[in-house]
Amino acid sequence: MSFLSLDLNLLRVFDAVMSEQNLTRAASRLAMTQPAVSNAIRRLRDALKDDIVVRTAHGVKPTPRAESLWPAVRRALAQLQEAVAPHTFDVSQATATFRLAMADATAALALPPLMRSIEKEAPGLNIRMMPLTTREPRPMLLRADIDLAIGFFPGVVAQLSGELATPIRHERLYSGRYVCVMRRDHPLAKGPLTLDAYCNAKHLLVSFSGRARGLVDDALARIGRERRILLTVNQFFTAGKVVANSDLITVLPRHLIASTGIGDQMVDLELPFDMPDVHVDMLWHERDARNLAHKWMREHLTTIAATASPPPV
Repeated sequence: MSFLSLDLNLLRVFDAVMSEQNLTRAASRLAMTQPAVSNAIRRLRDALKDDIVVRTAHGVKPTPRAESLWPAVRRALAQLQEAVAPHTFDVSQATATFRLAMADATAALALPPLMRSIEKEAPGLNIRMMPLTTREPRPMLLRADIDLAIGFFPGVVAQLSGELATPIRHERLYSGRYVCVMRRDHPLAKGPLTLDAYCNAKHLLVSFSGRARGLVDDALARIGRERRILLTVNQFFTAGKVVANSDLITVLPRHLIASTGIGDQMVDLELPFDMPDVHVDMLWHERDARNLAHKWMREHLTTIAATASPPPV
């Protein structure tokens, strides 16, 4: 293939298809018809002598050649866009609606300072909170159901760190530690907490899916122990209310205790076994990476996280 004979418009289509992983969504993004996008991909296949993408039940999947090519194409298109796009952005005049997905405790920490910033600097921006019921927010981002996801997504981030051709971007906001939480007059509250006492207690688990198993159970299984989970809830605030008024104990990131609103009614103790740190990450889609209003939102959330993040331990 001669580069001089390549229609460079095909690279814009290629970038959109790789970002959306769906021909229909790519067509909508480019203001083209779906047949026109399919025809462009066919022409690119002929030029590169590669299938580029193959159809799946949920969209399209890139070939190895496409995965290796996309980072260079994306960088080149980004540089061109920055060269020709306006360099000024007045957030005070911007109008946009952002759909954010995060757990209730994370939202309780992030939304008050975010709304103060919006009221002061960006009165035309609106926020819509969407339910986060999974540790796998990528499908919501791919479908454009949400604009940003913030939370603890260990499996997703591990995969993203090893992938080159992924349309999902991520940034670490802060890290914290898990602790055992119980009411102040709980029989175990004076500590220190032993492994036997912990395993023999009655437990509450915060589970978005309702599944009665979590990271703590995996950690206990590695040392040949287990616990009885008496209750699962899907909100940190509910977890705090129950624990503060019962003999149940739970495990929470230390920095989220304050978000329950009743942290003064509870105590936290060090766990008697090893647990990995909890990392809070922000995820978004490549399609929004260069959107200036979206960039403003990401930068503000990063600043808020830096202010509210727990101190090093």
